[in-house]
Amino acid sequence: MRTLLLAPALALLAAPLAAQEVDPIATVEAEAERTERVAKQIWDFAEVGYLELRSSNLLKDELRGEGFAIEEGVAGIPTAFIAEWGTGGPIIAILAEYDALPGISQSTSATRDVVAEKLAGHACGHNLFAAGSLTAAIATKKWLEQTGTPGRIRLYGTPAEEGGSGKVYMTREGLFDDVDIAIHWHADDRNSAAARTSLANRSAKFRFKGISSHAAGAPERGRSALDGVEAMNMMVNMMREHTGMDSRIHYVITEGGSAPNVVPDFAEVFYYVRHSNAEEVLALWDRLELAAKGAAMGTETQVEWEIIHGNNPLLVNETLARVMDAKLRQVGGVEYTPEERAWAEEISKTLGDAARPIESAAEIQPYDKSLGYGSTDVGDVSWATPTVGVRTATWVPGTSSHSWQAVAASGNSIGAKGALVAAKAMTLMAVELFTNPELREAAREEFDAARGEDYEYKSLLGDRDPPLDYRQ
Repeated sequence: MRTLLLAPALALLAAPLAAQEVDPIATVEAEAERTERVAKQIWDFAEVGYLELRSSNLLKDELRGEGFAIEEGVAGIPTAFIAEWGTGGPIIAILAEYDALPGISQSTSATRDVVAEKLAGHACGHNLFAAGSLTAAIATKKWLEQTGTPGRIRLYGTPAEEGGSGKVYMTREGLFDDVDIAIHWHADDRNSAAARTSLANRSAKFRFKGISSHAAGAPERGRSALDGVEAMNMMVNMMREHTGMDSRIHYVITEGGSAPNVVPDFAEVFYYVRHSNAEEVLALWDRLELAAKGAAMGTETQVEWEIIHGNNPLLVNETLARVMDAKLRQVGGVEYTPEERAWAEEISKTLGDAARPIESAAEIQPYDKSLGYGSTDVGDVSWATPTVGVRTATWVPGTSSHSWQAVAASGNSIGAKGALVAAKAMTLMAVELFTNPELREAAREEFDAARGEDYEYKSLLGDRDPPLDYRQ
């Protein structure tokens, strides 16, 4: 039944232009060396959210060299930028991410190999995200230039997706308001353009303050901030029994004291709350704050909190998703060389029951619509303009994101191959959007209907400034 749903969208595909001799796929393939080089450089940098200075500068330098105009430091974020080329016509945006994850390190080895001097790693493949999007933007620019097609291609450099919500601040500033369609992609262990939604989420650091004292000599004088954190965690863990099926609550204690014989006067716990509905996130958040206040009251400590990030759920656009699915099938999946396959088989041995057939990296997954349990700040962009995405097999099939295996593959040639597949699909999609006004109109109609007549954008961050030091 799902395959029948492809017909309306496929009917919107534009007929090839008779005068067109520019092959977008060949243009992307000509950029293969740049794609792999940029991906590896950003992998080597492994810069965390809002601190991606070298990664951002590298992308801007590549874009300037291709004639793009650059607006730097947008939305009050030093590493955020907008690059644009072209005049007139529709505006098609391509998103790029480039932040790494803290606390995970790995070389490109197929066995566990921590790199001692590296405190972060591209375990979510954002180095590939950046390189693939860069390639798609440049290839689309060349197609516009060579065909004389009116239109503007933009690359949005979006920092701090991992818990920093860089795109939310950019959305809040209205930077996507004039965009006709936004395109994004993500690293994965499979190829898919399915319409997958995401969970809304919000995070905060809860900071407890107490009174220090000698834990043995004068325990009665102390009031432990760590007790406040642990009391809060206990209450929240009991609360989990009384939340909906789509709820996700997780935390780490980021500061708990330095010595057992000193009652800690400061402790901090970092919480995430997720749900498929943004309003339910806010309802759960109220309960989280009550737990924090109760914990402080019961332990005679004080508590305050800082909201760090918040994302709306992804608003999928099936009109666009079905066309992106067709473009991905036109491109095909990722093919390994014998050497790459041997490397992948070594990685596969470490994946246990999650391992999938190596050959599946070359397959395109069936189209469907589903709920994804991750969260992304692309969600906020998708409420500002019609948005479509694609995922490609940059990692060995069966690999989970945020794992050392993902770091290894993201710095490997198979990761770059997956980025090139994404670049081809995105470029084909951009070309279709520039030449097919009926598709743009149909996507906008679905978008407007999904948001509703009375829709008003609401950021889960409130009016706070970007937390530029949240990873420091």
